[in-house]
Amino acid sequence: MTDVVFLSLEAWNEVWRRNQHFVAGLLRTDPSLRVLFVEPAADPLYALLGRRRPSIGGGLRQLALPGAEGRIWTYQPTKWLPRKLDRGVDRRWAASVRRAARRVGFPDPILWVNDPTGAHVLAETGWPAVYDITDDWLEADRTEAEHARLVRDEGVLMDRCAEVIVCSTGLVETKGRIRPVSLVQNAVDVAFYRTPQPRPADLPGGPVALYLGTVHTDRIDVDLCVATAEAARGTGTLVFVGPALMPAEATARLETAGAVLLGSRHRDAVPGYLQHADVLVVPHVVNAFTDSLDPIKLYEYAAVGRPVVSTPVAGFRDAVDARVVSASGDQFVATVRASLPAAYAFPTGADAAVPSWADRVSQVAEVIGRVRRSATPR
Repeated sequence: MTDVVFLSLEAWNEVWRRNQHFVAGLLRTDPSLRVLFVEPAADPLYALLGRRRPSIGGGLRQLALPGAEGRIWTYQPTKWLPRKLDRGVDRRWAASVRRAARRVGFPDPILWVNDPTGAHVLAETGWPAVYDITDDWLEADRTEAEHARLVRDEGVLMDRCAEVIVCSTGLVETKGRIRPVSLVQNAVDVAFYRTPQPRPADLPGGPVALYLGTVHTDRIDVDLCVATAEAARGTGTLVFVGPALMPAEATARLETAGAVLLGSRHRDAVPGYLQHADVLVVPHVVNAFTDSLDPIKLYEYAAVGRPVVSTPVAGFRDAVDARVVSASGDQFVATVRASLPAAYAFPTGADAAVPSWADRVSQVAEVIGRVRRSATPR
C-alpha cells in the first residue's frame, strides 16, 4: 500500500486542474494507492473583509471518486486569524494535517507539496517528500513579508525534498540551477475535448473571443482586456470562463467595457465553451511570473483547434501552429477583432497531436516510485 498526502493550492471541486488530474489518474492506475488531498484552509475573516459569505473548513471527508472508492479523502482546515496576528498559524496547520493523516490510517505517507507552506508539514513530520512547482511564486507581486515567507518555505523544500518536479521549461532553467529537477508538463483529456458539445446557453450570441482560466491580476492584463472588449463591441464579445478573483474595480472596468465574466463552470461543460468560441485568447501580462507557467489552456486550446491570439507568453510565443498568433498591445487588440468571426468552425482544425494526462500520470508515477524506493522506513 502506498499513501500520499497531497498539499494542494486548489480545492477539490468541479474545476479540475493539474492536481486533480494527477491524483485521479494515479488512483485509477494504481489500486494500492491511497490519497489524502489537503485543500487550502477556509479563511472566514478574509472572506468577511472581502464582503463574501464566511464559512469554516469542511474538515476530513471521504471523496466519492469513481474507480477509487474508499481510497481518497479531502481535508480542509480553518484559518481563523492572519499570520500577522497569529504567528503559530502555519505550525498548527501542519500539526492538523498530521492528525488528519493519522485518522485515515496513513502511518508513514509520501508528502506531495504543491503549496509552499507545506514546508511546515515537512518540518513537522519528516515524511519523504516531492515538491511540485507549478508557479514561481517568488516572482509574483506580493508584500515584502509574504515574499520573505515564500523564500524561506521554498528554501526548506528545495533543500529537503527527495524530488522536485517543475511544470515548465522556464522553471527548469531557474530552479534547475539550485538542484536537479524533473520536468512534468501539463496536458489535456484530448478525446473528451474533441467530442462535439452543444453551444452553452449562457454563451453570448454572435461571435465570441473567449478566455479560459483563472481571472486574476497575477496573470490578466486588465488594460489590454478593456481595450479588447471595447474594440470587439458591435462585432463580438470578450468572454471569460473561470474563477473570477479580480478586485471589484478591475471587474467593473471589464464589464463596463462590454466583457462578460461567466465565472467557473463544471469541468464537463468546459469543452463546449471552447468549441463554440470564434477565437480563443490569452491576454496575459508578460513577466517573470507568467514565464514560469506551462498554461493548461495551451493544451486545451490546441485540442479544439480554434484560432488563438496570445500575448508573447511562455508556451504560446513559441507555438509552431499557424492558428496561434502572438501579439502585444494594439496588435493584439486588432488581431482579436479581425478574428471575429473565425473563418471555420469546430471540429475543423482539431487534429493536432496533443499530450494527454495519461502521459503525464505515468511520469508522476515514476517520481513517486523513486521516492518510495529511496525512503527509509520510520
